[in-house]
Amino acid sequence: MKRRQFVKTSLATGAGIIGIGAGTFLLIEDSSKDSLTVDLALRKLDKLSHENFLNIGEWDPYQIFTHCAQSIEFSMSEFPEHKSKFFKRTVGKLAFSIFASKGKMTHGLNEPIPSAPELTKGLDAMIALNRLKKSLIEFDCYQGTLAPHFAYGELTKDEYEIAHVMHLYNHLQEIKS
Repeated sequence: MKRRQFVKTSLATGAGIIGIGAGTFLLIEDSSKDSLTVDLALRKLDKLSHENFLNIGEWDPYQIFTHCAQSIEFSMSEFPEHKSKFFKRTVGKLAFSIFASKGKMTHGLNEPIPSAPELTKGLDAMIALNRLKKSLIEFDCYQGTLAPHFAYGELTKDEYEIAHVMHLYNHLQEIKS
């Protein structure tokens, strides 16, 4: 009886994951994958550097830039907390594949990286923006072993570049100038 219940649960879980993946795939609009480079991200950030920031989400620009920098820095060191191996091998891998194929990601824009230092509100956005630019440049030059992503698992350098830039572009939707 337990075996039958396990099979039913496994099939239902698998179908749910596939259903979520298919739904997400259809909901995310395609974006130009050519724009997913550190170089173009830095150019986009340079344009922001000379303008007044206005956030339209829960996080202010300091928090957004710091959060994006944390993600890049952790990829070169270690993420403080990870999703389960099962999650990373299934949902995480599927999510990254969908995002990468579309050239665009969508996620909760006020969700911190698990166990990352708290994001303080109201600090100098230019300091955080410079930290973000520095982390992108360091990542671009980085030759060492990359840490597994806390949700996606193992990524190559090219995959990480795509992930970081999609992540940044998703957050930049909440900054207007």
